[in-house]
Amino acid sequence: MTYLWVVFTVVAAAGQTARNAMQRELTASLGSVGATHVRFLFGFPFALLFLAAVTAWSGGGLPATNWQFWLSDVAGALAQIGGTALMLKTMTERSFVVTTAYLKTEPLFVAALGLVFLHDPLTLGMAIAIVVATSGVVLISLRGRVAESGGWHSALYGLSAGGLFAVSAIGYRGAILSLHLPGYVIGATFTLAVGLVIQAAVLSAYLAVTDMKVLRAIFRLWRPSLFAGFMGSAASEFWFLAFALASAASVRTLGLIDVLFAQMVSHILFKQKTTMREAAGIVLLVAGAILLVYSHR
Repeated sequence: MTYLWVVFTVVAAAGQTARNAMQRELTASLGSVGATHVRFLFGFPFALLFLAAVTAWSGGGLPATNWQFWLSDVAGALAQIGGTALMLKTMTERSFVVTTAYLKTEPLFVAALGLVFLHDPLTLGMAIAIVVATSGVVLISLRGRVAESGGWHSALYGLSAGGLFAVSAIGYRGAILSLHLPGYVIGATFTLAVGLVIQAAVLSAYLAVTDMKVLRAIFRLWRPSLFAGFMGSAASEFWFLAFALASAASVRTLGLIDVLFAQMVSHILFKQKTTMREAAGIVLLVAGAILLVYSHR
């Protein structure tokens, strides 16, 4: 049980990379908001199936909720919507692997938010890890010319997405813990299902009012959307299981392993190359992540 969260996190990171790659392809047809909605609209039915299976397996009913659960879960759901939209926006301006690297600033934000809201300690090792990882992000952001298209502009999008994903992680972990359940599986799965239903309802209503054409286009592209929704829901299930067993900072920092997965996807699917400067930044970022995980031991 001590290291089970590590297995959950690695599986979640792999599934997230596959989902991000599929969403990136859908962005050209659906736009950032439409591609964002795919993971929620086609993801929540799978989350409900996961919940039904877990409930049947445990032989119990749904957990009782409280105001802390709803506040945390709603905050996590809305922050994830914003983070996903900014992530896809960044992917249209920079390479897949570099966008993923920008998002990996999330553990830095998670550590800070965890200290404030969850009272997680900030050790010297964690502080050093934050400096190392942040240096890597800065190195990735630097280009030959600051005014180059997609330079600081896309960096701002990517860093903002990382911050919103951090808020989401803290919110979801807080929601799971607020249920005070003896078993972690039902709490994680229930929190995920509620969050995805909220996200699907919010974005469906938004698109129905502002851009009905995009909503129709999503259903026309149901085959790739269904795959993206499934991968998103499956990846989220494993993220939530990990959140139930370990701190959000530990989980999201170990999740930096998806930088390596993104590197493979970038070369194989998108034929994109990583520059030496970007590669050096990624190395620093991963080194910071390793130190941060070690500091949580």
